[in-house]
Amino acid sequence: MDDAAIIDLYWARDSRAIGETGIKYGVYLTSIAMNLLGLPEDAEECVSDTYLAAWNAMPPERPGILRAFLGKITRNLALDRLKRLRAKKRGGGEPEAIFDELSEIIPGGDCPEAELDRKELLRDIEAFLRAEPPRARNIFLRRYWYADSVAAIALRYGLRENAISAQLMRARNKLRKYLTERGHVI
Repeated sequence: MDDAAIIDLYWARDSRAIGETGIKYGVYLTSIAMNLLGLPEDAEECVSDTYLAAWNAMPPERPGILRAFLGKITRNLALDRLKRLRAKKRGGGEPEAIFDELSEIIPGGDCPEAELDRKELLRDIEAFLRAEPPRARNIFLRRYWYADSVAAIALRYGLRENAISAQLMRARNKLRKYLTERGHVI
């Protein structure tokens, strides 16, 4: 079933929407959740929560790209779950490594000014990625958006892990320089 038909099912409040979403995007959403959470039970629950969130969001929202809409929901739910797990002193593994790699570049903060800075920062990161060659951009996104391991990225692109690690380090350094030039305090 195509995305427009699935979205129409959500808008019609037809429960088949969830089943069709699972058929078309279940594996994709599970891979996002698994990469971040690492446990099949947590990933499965996160994907179920994604379906509920999509059900609650449509209507009024009509996503332009259903795959991206669902992927963003899953990623955000998985990151929220990961924060809760970390708060319980359970953690470790790939997601923490990803956060460590980017922690030198992406500042944190909870005040309103920090939220405005974060939005500007996100716009600048998007501009940086749009200017990157497609392969470099995809490798960056595989690591920092989809939370793929370096080994999985290397396998996907037919490169050695060392080559991927070096490329990611160069991309982070280039991003740091780009953001600093635009006035972000790193």
